[in-house]
Parts: sequence; structure tokens; C-alpha cells
Amino acid sequence: MTGTYRLFGSELSPYSVKVRSYFCYKGITHEWIPRSALNQAEFQKFAKLPLIPLVITPQGEGVQDSTPIIEKFEAAVGGPSIVPEDPALAFLSALLEEYGDEWGNKWMFHYRWAYPADCWATAERIAQQMMGHQGPLAVAQARAAIAERMSGRLGFVGSNATTQPLIETSFKRALAILDRHLASRRYLLGGRPALADFGLWGQFYEAATDPTPGALMRATAPHVMAWVQRMVSPKEEGSFESWQSLEAGLMPLLHDEIGALFLPWSAANAEAIAKGSKSFEMTLAGAAWAQEPQKYHARSLAEIRRKYAQARMAELDRVLDVADCRRWLAA
Repeated sequence: MTGTYRLFGSELSPYSVKVRSYFCYKGITHEWIPRSALNQAEFQKFAKLPLIPLVITPQGEGVQDSTPIIEKFEAAVGGPSIVPEDPALAFLSALLEEYGDEWGNKWMFHYRWAYPADCWATAERIAQQMMGHQGPLAVAQARAAIAERMSGRLGFVGSNATTQPLIETSFKRALAILDRHLASRRYLLGGRPALADFGLWGQFYEAATDPTPGALMRATAPHVMAWVQRMVSPKEEGSFESWQSLEAGLMPLLHDEIGALFLPWSAANAEAIAKGSKSFEMTLAGAAWAQEPQKYHARSLAEIRRKYAQARMAELDRVLDVADCRRWLAA
């Protein structure tokens, strides 16, 4: 792929910075374009959905959705691969990326919009990006509207008074697990970033910029914070490790987070969509959970199940059985 790609995004979008980080790693020449009212007409010309990130190719094609964007470019460009040669490890990387995109977003969105200091700070940043060219009054009006609208969307990720303890416990647990794991390696799977890094990193990058989770990360997770900085412009610094050397560090995340929380929630959400339910309730790790089902997450679960069916082998099934993940993926 040659020419300059145009990447419409936002510094406050975990999926936008995820794609930007990947482009930096692969050496893909691109122009970073913060989406604003000034470029809305061009954005709408190429975007099928009103969502960022949007990549416009030199040939005038618009590509959206962070994971398909990365998969499209990974198949077409050279440079260091983000997919391990070991098919079992490659699937585990994809599963970790899916967990970051779909469950990790609950941490980021919850802290960002449930806490007043975080809500107003983020609303200010978005308002400046979108309306800064129109002056202080326009920014102030936009800030208030954004804060009201986004705090009202907490239910979209399942954040409410009942689920708050589970979401925050999950964030702190994942942070502690990854901090131990990253104490002895540069990236999640070894000496180079994998798909797993990009998916999880986008959420932690955003959390690190917000007052409440950022303070928690700086106080308790120095190795995660160092990784967050590395992933802004990641580099190939070695090889992928084997699962044998990664298992001690990553199995707690697979078991306690993905097997105990993320996949059961994904399955319940998909079941609710299939039934046409307007809401669903369940118990996750002994805690109550209730929310409106989300169609995109149901499609996302179907995709990770498809990838599992393609990658399935005895070695992978052993890992997934220990992590209590396989029953959700084989459904």
C-alpha cells in the first residue's frame, strides 16, 4: 500500500488511537485528522456510519471499525507481523483484543462519565476539539451538552449503581495482573506488540488521561504506565514468546476476567438479542448485572466464535478449558 492515508479520529477515542498506534508500528504513512465540525462534510462523504475511526485510502475508499481496519492492513502491508505464528497463541491474542475492545471499554466509559471530575474534564476536551474554532461561548455550551448526553449513556455499557462495584473491581484486577505480567517483558506476548496489545492498550491509554483511573494507574501500576507510553509509537524489540512462558502471567486474566466475566456476559447479551429482549439480568462472579442488550456485541461474539472454530486444536482447547473459556466459545 502506497500513498498517504487519512485517519479521522479523536484523542479521546480508544479505537482511534488504537489504529493510529498500529499505523505507527507498521510505518503506514498517514495524516491524523481530529474530527470536528470543520471537517464534518468530508467525514460524511466517506463514512458509512457516524463513528470514528475512519480511514480514507489514497484511492478514495472509506474503511471503519478498528479491528477490521487493522486486519485489512495486516493482510496487505509488510513489516513485523502482529500475529504470532503459533495458531493457538494467535487466537488467544485475538481473544484478548476482543476483551479489551468490548469489556475494557466498560472500565473506560464508566470512569470517564460516572465521576463528575472525569465527566467535566472529558466534556471540556471534546468541546474544545469540536467547537474550539467558534470561541469560548460555543465551547461552554457544547461542554454542558456533552456532559449531559454522555453521562446519560452509561447504561449503554452496563454502568449503573448495581454494576459499579463489579466494573471497578474488574479494572483494578486487570490492572494488577497486567502490571505483574509486564514487569518482565515489553509487550503482552513478548518483544513485539500483538493484536492483543492494540485492543487492550486503547482502553488503558484513555483511562490514563482521565483524573480518577489515571491517578489509580500512576499509583499502583508503573509497568502498565510504561507500556502505555511505549504503545504510543511501538517498536519491534524482540520475538513473541511461547505460551509456556506467558501462561503464568496471562492465565489469571483469561480465567478471572475473560472466563468469569467477559464471555458469560457476551453470551447472555447475545441470547437477549436473539430473543428480542429489551433488557437482561444475570449474575457475574456472584454479583448482579443488568443492562440493555447491544447488537454490535452479539455480532462481535459471533466473530470470535468463528475465529475459534478455525483455530481449534488440542493445545488451544487445553488452555481454554483451564481458563473456563471454551464452553462459551464452542456454543
